[in-house]
Amino acid sequence: MIEAQQENAARSLDMVLYDSIRPVEWRDGAVRLIDQRLLPARKEHVICRSVADVAEAIRNMTVRGAPAIGVAAAYGVVLAVRDRYAENPETWRQAVNADLELLAKARPTAVNLGWAVDRMRQQMERLEAEPVAPLLNEASAICQQDVDANRRMGELGAALIDADSAVLTHCNAGALATAGYGTALGVIRTAFQAGKIKHVYADETRPWLQGARLTAWELIEDRIPVSLIADGAATYAMAQGKVQWVIVGADRVAANGDVANKIGTYGLAVSARHHGLSFMVVAPTSTIDRSCPDGGSIPIENRAGEELLSFADARVAASGAQAWNPVFDVTPAALVDVLVTEMGVLKQPDAAKIAALFN
Repeated sequence: MIEAQQENAARSLDMVLYDSIRPVEWRDGAVRLIDQRLLPARKEHVICRSVADVAEAIRNMTVRGAPAIGVAAAYGVVLAVRDRYAENPETWRQAVNADLELLAKARPTAVNLGWAVDRMRQQMERLEAEPVAPLLNEASAICQQDVDANRRMGELGAALIDADSAVLTHCNAGALATAGYGTALGVIRTAFQAGKIKHVYADETRPWLQGARLTAWELIEDRIPVSLIADGAATYAMAQGKVQWVIVGADRVAANGDVANKIGTYGLAVSARHHGLSFMVVAPTSTIDRSCPDGGSIPIENRAGEELLSFADARVAASGAQAWNPVFDVTPAALVDVLVTEMGVLKQPDAAKIAALFN
């Protein structure tokens, strides 16, 4: 009896230690977001009380990461319907269409955004009575299903990693990028807890420094050893034998297995293949866009050049310099050794294997 109580207490401690960050929450009739622009200096929240607030939070990077954007959008639909229904219970369906379009266009690359809006729209079409409560239930289900999927992917991905490994990750694919626990960092969390990972190397990830500000913060919060490296140091770290796996998330996976992720991911995949390292992509099936045949069909977001020309609001580039600022790139499926989803693991993913996964 005492041993069972001790085991349960240890399990509860692990749950708190490795799954305590919730970037998107429904609180008191509003959407509560961790403002990821302020981390790690300050942990503050933004309260979104309207669909316009949610769309702006997605656009301005208050919330980022494909799954987290999808969850925020689902709750944004609830806010839109609540307001439109209060205005006129007879015409809310027509009035809310513009709100859904506003959400869907907030950022173009992350497929989870459109996926979540479409799922909420399908739920709307089935409703005949008061819509807000059932839509809130649906949004909450999307949120919980993401956490559950991340834990399952953590288990599946960690099973592939040998003991005493070090890994490299890029950008932030952790709890902050999801509803909780994380995709790439979910695998890392699970593998570290199992004693398989001894150290994590995190690219700083210019220009928004998600690796430096967010990934390093998450790992420190969970007491997982992490070393920050400049993006340009990653290939040298591989050559020095410092890492055995590169583990990243994804913003969209095409039907053939091509992967859109934070700019710099493609170069890591090329370098990993050259050095004989394994390259793992961790993404829920909601990130797989079967309507997108290949990476060439994925819309790549280009953001303002000022993000590159300045640093912390201070100009660092020579006056007159221009900037090209794509914030995602596409890694061909041929460079992906393993695609981990909550429905299973695909080694050397391709169109046939992805189709079979869903069938």
